[in-house]
Amino acid sequence: MGPGDLSAALAPLPTRADPRLLVGRESFDDAGVFVVSDDLALVQTVDFFAPIVDDPYTFGQIAAANALSDVYAMGGEPMTVLIVAAFPTNRLPLEVLTAILRGGQDVVHEAGALVVGGHTVVDDEIKYGLAVTGRADPRHLLTNAAARPGDRLVLTKPLGTGLIATALKRGVAPPGSEAAALASMRRLNGDASRAALAVGARCATDVTGFGLAGHASHVARASRVTLRLDAATLPVLVGAREAWAQGVDTGGATRNASYLEALVDWGGVEPFLRALLVDPQTSGGLLVAVPPERVAEYLARVPAAVLVGEVEDAGAHAIVVRG
Repeated sequence: MGPGDLSAALAPLPTRADPRLLVGRESFDDAGVFVVSDDLALVQTVDFFAPIVDDPYTFGQIAAANALSDVYAMGGEPMTVLIVAAFPTNRLPLEVLTAILRGGQDVVHEAGALVVGGHTVVDDEIKYGLAVTGRADPRHLLTNAAARPGDRLVLTKPLGTGLIATALKRGVAPPGSEAAALASMRRLNGDASRAALAVGARCATDVTGFGLAGHASHVARASRVTLRLDAATLPVLVGAREAWAQGVDTGGATRNASYLEALVDWGGVEPFLRALLVDPQTSGGLLVAVPPERVAEYLARVPAAVLVGEVEDAGAHAIVVRG
């Protein structure tokens, strides 16, 4: 669901305060955080979706990396996962489901976590994902509510997975784009998360279905700041611009753009970069607010990371984009 529809659906529901709940749904953060003891908190999330690639093993890898990323975005380490799966047993051989599960399990094991069970249903469309429980030190978390004016904004993966995935479905993906997108989506965000904690960062979010601008707007709201994004510096996946030039777009991007209409000062940014900022990402990178004196160290620790903006005092808009 788009951020606007989700906000509307949640609005009538009452919230319940508890001192043990450090992060709940109110701030639209990436996962919930529940304190168990002075040095231990549980980080919990769930994520699942329909296939975005044809190969079942690869789909399992991507979906697992995407779900695990929510724990990394909070500064946690995954421990256990439960599988959530829907599968059309009357139309496809069970070997397809086995391949999906194997791909996801391999990535879970790469993260140092364990598959401990799950739940399946019969459905007309394949869906797969994980409910993940991780651990974190409650004194050293990453949340979307801790950005400070002066922090530098660093993005750890290139953008454009939504454009490329849609181009693949339509059979018009530019050369080289599939391999680049798959490599990015399979890659775990664990190293980027641990590096953020090592340099004293306290704010991060992972960039997924709401697009970079959508998730950045949640950081701005929760932290009561404005985020300036330098569009010209955004890292772009191979083939994303070409896919957009062919007219590829997604319904998710349209919903994201509508939600952000009053929240973003777009300046004179070119149409492609504007489309890139609302492009729904799958298993995207982390957007990290790094203390300015440590940003060079963070960029050295995470070679794929790119400086894309800065945190400013709260202004008229949640996000200011400059090209």
